Amino acid sequence: MRGVLAFVVASGLGLAAAPAAPISIVAAENFYGDVAEQLGGGTVEVASILTNPDQDPHLFEASASTARAIAGAGIVIFNGADYDPWMVKLLSASSAAGREVIEVATLVHSRAGDDPHLWYDPGTMPVLARALAAALVKRDPARRAAYEARLARFEASLAPLNDAVARLRLAYAGTPVTATEPVFGYMAAALGLEMRNRRFQLAIMNNTEPGAAEIAAFQNDLRTRAVKALLYNVQTSAALTERMKALARRSGVPVVGVSETEPAGTTYQAWMLSELAALERALSGKPP
Repeated sequence: MRGVLAFVVASGLGLAAAPAAPISIVAAENFYGDVAEQLGGGTVEVASILTNPDQDPHLFEASASTARAIAGAGIVIFNGADYDPWMVKLLSASSAAGREVIEVATLVHSRAGDDPHLWYDPGTMPVLARALAAALVKRDPARRAAYEARLARFEASLAPLNDAVARLRLAYAGTPVTATEPVFGYMAAALGLEMRNRRFQLAIMNNTEPGAAEIAAFQNDLRTRAVKALLYNVQTSAALTERMKALARRSGVPVVGVSETEPAGTTYQAWMLSELAALERALSGKPP
């Protein structure tokens, strides 16, 4: 870790003076903005674009103020993998010399067509944090030690999350679950859960109607309690998914809400731990 950051400084970038003003960072999604704040501390000003957990991220439309913020940013972070295609358009429309652009999908070798909910993969944020720390050192080499220290603290703060993933995997690997959308897919895979009804989920995510066979299979899983939990995207609402949620509750299948946006007043680490705790209660049969 230190070697990566030291290389940035040793390559000649360390001769630059510390910036007089905070480094402006724009994050397309607020969980990436949260990581930027944790790493940058008081030396950065972070603006996150998608922040409302009650808003469907897929319906977002960029405004003139969003374009201005991106045009003036020193560092821009976005998800990629076709999750936030409006960012690509805005970046193309406002080229800026020296601006660092971090596309998370590129960092984790994800491509268009893959599940875009990359932040639910426990391995994503450490990769982003290292890339962002290197970008901060490149712009502000005088504070390399501070960025290194914050990076180390951030990585250490992920230990409870990693421990929770390992504990749940040991207890529930192979347990069948289902979901209205593939939001939780990477985390479900990390937990070793058997995710059912994937074609239904992809259709909902892509705003298309699932086929009759997919709907029937989903309903049968709920009615027969072939699945132990329904993971429900709380940020989108459609008549079909609402019917599935109601059917799950009538059938006694626990419903676990998950979101695509970090709730206000929390951190990425606390958000993930909260959702894992809710899932653990559901799978263990404890009341919500």
